Amino acid sequence: MLTFLARAFLGPIARVVWRPTIIGRSNMPAEGPVVVASNHLSFIDSIVISLLARRPVSFLAKEEYFTGKGIRGAISRGFFSGVGAIPVKRGAGQAAQDALDAGLAKLQAGQAFSIYPEGTRSRDGRLYRGKTGVAWLALTAGAPVVPVALTGTQNLQPVGSKRVRLARITIEFGEPMDISAFGPAASGRARRHATDAIMARIQSMSGQEYVDQYNEPPPATVRERVRRFFRTRAEL
Repeated sequence: MLTFLARAFLGPIARVVWRPTIIGRSNMPAEGPVVVASNHLSFIDSIVISLLARRPVSFLAKEEYFTGKGIRGAISRGFFSGVGAIPVKRGAGQAAQDALDAGLAKLQAGQAFSIYPEGTRSRDGRLYRGKTGVAWLALTAGAPVVPVALTGTQNLQPVGSKRVRLARITIEFGEPMDISAFGPAASGRARRHATDAIMARIQSMSGQEYVDQYNEPPPATVRERVRRFFRTRAEL
């Protein structure tokens, strides 16, 4: 109910203030589980997708948005709950798997769930190699993937800025992708190839320059280098 009220109230406001160009909105299946895979340019991307999509779309948000005290904390909890956010702890390893499991639970309940295959925001506007969690979710849940291309949200709220500005934005929903032909979720090769196909579709829609490397800083320790090496090998 809270999500319905938030979309009913904030959705029209977003359209008036942002004057978004929305392409392919009907490509989002009206019901059933669906993975929404998008490029990532700004903190506000998840809110844009949630408010402008055909149906409610859940997304992950750091748990600090839900644990604040007083009136400010209550407003934060109410807002993020209303726009479909799921509180999670940030991090790698078990924290990352817990986040995927939270998304899987939404899909198994027949809902729409959005994820950024790049993992984090692009600071230079380029599109980076996708992490295979998006394919794991879709293959495990048996859900189609709707690729999404956002344009202009980096001007709506630039990286590092806490204020939302006025800017024209475009959101394009691509045709649903059935990635089941790539193989089972347990196959690292299937996840890698399916993820690459999803990123190729996003790139064709967004027109961004593609970078075949992960969007993350260089490893600071030997342990981190080893972890990334084996993660990459597992995805081949």
